[in-house]
Amino acid sequence: MADTADTRTPAQIEADIARRRAALAETLDEIGVRVHPKTIVGDAKAKVVAHADHTLGRAYVGVNRAVSQVKAQFVDEKGAPRLERVVPAGLLVVGVVGLLALGTRKRRR
Repeated sequence: MADTADTRTPAQIEADIARRRAALAETLDEIGVRVHPKTIVGDAKAKVVAHADHTLGRAYVGVNRAVSQVKAQFVDEKGAPRLERVVPAGLLVVGVVGLLALGTRKRRR
């Protein structure tokens, strides 16, 4: 059998116990902070904000890409408008606005 006798002095044992108590108290304080309702709410808020920021960032990139694709349909590489596409689109918009104006005028009568 191996010799398991403790060769520390009583003062060393007391110092070791004091160190372990301090470490345990620090651990308990950390646990107390982690499970405190304000900490839990703060962590939840941070997760929601991070998720919202991520979602908004992805939405911004998607909208920016869509706008760039639409713009590419109406503007050439040099930045000049493509009249063969701008004019029909403009006429379509004017027609829709005119139809909407006629529809609201008929409802008023």
